[in-house]
Amino acid sequence: MNILLIYPKFPNTFWSFSYALRFIGKKSAFPPLGLITVATMLPEQFQIRLVDLNVDPLGDDDLEWADTAFISAMAVQRKSAVHVIDLCKAKGLKIVAGGPLFTAQPYDFGQVEHLVLGEAESTLPAFIADLESGRPKKIYHANGHPDIHQSPIPFWGLIDTGRYTSLNIQYSRGCPFNCEFCNITALFGRTPRIKTPRQVVAELDAIYQTGWRGNIFFVDDNFIGNKRALKEHLLSALIQWRKGKKGCVFFTEAPINLADDPELMDMMAEAGFDSVFIGIETPDANSLSECCKTHNKNRDLRQDIKKIHLYGLQVMGSFIVGFDSDPPSIFQRQIDFIQQSGIVTAMVGMRQAPPGTRLFKRLASEHRVSEEFSGDNVDGRTNIIPAMGMDKPIDGYRAIMQQIYSPRQYYQRVRRILEEVKVPVATTPVDWQRILAFWRASLWLGVLGKERFQYWRLLTWTLARRPRQLPLAVTLAIYGYHYRRICELHIL
Repeated sequence: MNILLIYPKFPNTFWSFSYALRFIGKKSAFPPLGLITVATMLPEQFQIRLVDLNVDPLGDDDLEWADTAFISAMAVQRKSAVHVIDLCKAKGLKIVAGGPLFTAQPYDFGQVEHLVLGEAESTLPAFIADLESGRPKKIYHANGHPDIHQSPIPFWGLIDTGRYTSLNIQYSRGCPFNCEFCNITALFGRTPRIKTPRQVVAELDAIYQTGWRGNIFFVDDNFIGNKRALKEHLLSALIQWRKGKKGCVFFTEAPINLADDPELMDMMAEAGFDSVFIGIETPDANSLSECCKTHNKNRDLRQDIKKIHLYGLQVMGSFIVGFDSDPPSIFQRQIDFIQQSGIVTAMVGMRQAPPGTRLFKRLASEHRVSEEFSGDNVDGRTNIIPAMGMDKPIDGYRAIMQQIYSPRQYYQRVRRILEEVKVPVATTPVDWQRILAFWRASLWLGVLGKERFQYWRLLTWTLARRPRQLPLAVTLAIYGYHYRRICELHIL
């Protein structure tokens, strides 16, 4: 049987990095980790081909070669996923679909023959057994959450790693917190399940053997959900693995209580982590209570961020406006907080209610879900009716984005990061792509761009005061260009 794995295209968003990719000659930010993991779980007698639409087009030859198409997608890929389904149906292919989009809204996809929902370790074996016996069912639901100690090493041979800016790896699933707007606990539960250090090291070895020396994203939604296991086992193994290795800088996601554990931050930096994405959401205590993000309350968030910076971990942050508890002043407070904290990559979005979350269920019962969930939480849209109406949060959101991504304010935050963040233990080697990115940035941003004054001022200051941070300064300048383009074209 010929199996065609298809990964739908991401729209042009903050996290697509589409405008930044042009500076370094890459096609996409991340490869489809879920699909290349599923590929390893398929029977050996199956012939497998993968098409990532973010890197290559889906050709007629691919569709004609295949007997069955496997599609995995997130909510933000919905439009492309629907188009892919239509193409496959036109060619008479049977379709097997899974991943967050289909798990959250399976009944929206009646045209799909087989829906393998939840975590593949639970549902895929039963589907394969039924498929081989000629009796596959329409829907396969997971019964509980699987032990991921048996999760296999992804099939990296299916992709050209050189076309991506970062590769990815997963250590754990699940989060002990229960934020009302988050669908992670609905998908993976509240008890963190972890891989063994041996598993993670084997996956890193597989990545390293491809010749990869760039960034590696630990995609865990809460990397520090099990701090004890992390400190006693995994980080020690990563520190040992790094000895004699070049490059392979790590980044991940964690809550703000990372700042409470100096030993943990120190070990993460020593293991090769240089940045962490943290859900800040809002400086307003009432709004934090409303969304059940109580672990962000009763603390000095700005001081916590500075502390994390001092350990060599750059904080990237998410922010939300449109809570029912938000006061009229929230928009300026968000601007002030972002500027004063020095968070360069600030993902600010209107509050949305993803299907499957407690927030969605509550607002649906109040008849406040107004449209389909886009999956893009930084597009200035919302699928709910805010308590303050639609006009005020939309106008306030646009004001936030216009200010924080203006060249002046953005470059102020870049300089603050360079001043605060300790030079990381691991760095990505300077190769021809990074050199090319520097020259393209110097031409496009330093000569043609409206930010040219801020660009050269930053580089001059960095060379004089933080010369080892020059690659980071150029990288953040390029990211800033991407963020501004997204704001100008899709938000403002």
